[in-house]
Amino acid sequence: MQDKLKDKIDNENDSVHEVLQETSVGQAIHDFLEFNILDFTYGTGENAHQIVLKMKYLLLVILVMIVTTFILRWTKKLVTRRLPKEDKVKFNTVFSFTRWIIYLIVILVVLDAIGFNVTAVFAASAALLIGVGLALQTLFQDIISGIFILIDRSVQVGDIIELEGKIGRVEEIKLRTTRAVTIDNKVLIIPNHQYLTNSLYNWTQNGKTTRESVSVGVAYGSDVNLVKSLLLQAAKSHEMVLKHPAPIVLFENFGDSALEFRLIFTLNDSFIGVIPKSDIRFEIDKLFREHNITIPFPQRDIHIISKPLENK
Repeated sequence: MQDKLKDKIDNENDSVHEVLQETSVGQAIHDFLEFNILDFTYGTGENAHQIVLKMKYLLLVILVMIVTTFILRWTKKLVTRRLPKEDKVKFNTVFSFTRWIIYLIVILVVLDAIGFNVTAVFAASAALLIGVGLALQTLFQDIISGIFILIDRSVQVGDIIELEGKIGRVEEIKLRTTRAVTIDNKVLIIPNHQYLTNSLYNWTQNGKTTRESVSVGVAYGSDVNLVKSLLLQAAKSHEMVLKHPAPIVLFENFGDSALEFRLIFTLNDSFIGVIPKSDIRFEIDKLFREHNITIPFPQRDIHIISKPLENK
């Protein structure tokens, strides 16, 4: 099939060339179209392969690429016409990657159809292609990970994520990277392959509210019921703490130096959770001082062993 197509193209070119060669302008055009951009032989003996790329073939490839571009634009417009905005963004992101794959396939098919020895080119540049492949390995990992993220929706715009100790609110998900903003308004650029190689904590996949806690120790002999009441008062006094579910206090342990309590409460915005937790600690310290509840220092027992002096 390819041989017939090549013969047909060559016959049509010959007929056009005969007409063009009758004039000087036609001769110039003919010489331009027949100009060899690439012309070399790869291998020796029976394994020799001649690689020839003429200007007319290059122009044909460019023409086919232009037609392919218009077809892809029309297909994109047709598919995204009735998609929701969120799905449209996902499709555009994936489409931007698959478009280049389609371009590559079209180029290879056209070159093979016109008789250009694509296999010989690949064989001649095998070492170069291996080097390029190794250099682009991480890039392709990021792209594949980005496609997985867009499809399975493990991370979405607006989610608060924690990755390798870094916390940020997702602002944009691209094919190669995810852009997030930290609480101190710093932009965090995350390569998408890290989602596959590291544990990711999505704070808001189940909703924007999260359970937070503040731990505190009080001196032995303190009124534990009063401590519980003061801790609940400190939590309920903050505007960001939700009333439902209500805050609770856990008596965790009899520590070495203190009675250990943990105040648990629910916040309506976990992204800035460090701020209300700090405010609640200030309030706990104030209430404890007002009610003479002591937060003890760590205590350690020191044993001094004395030895009798040796007689000289």
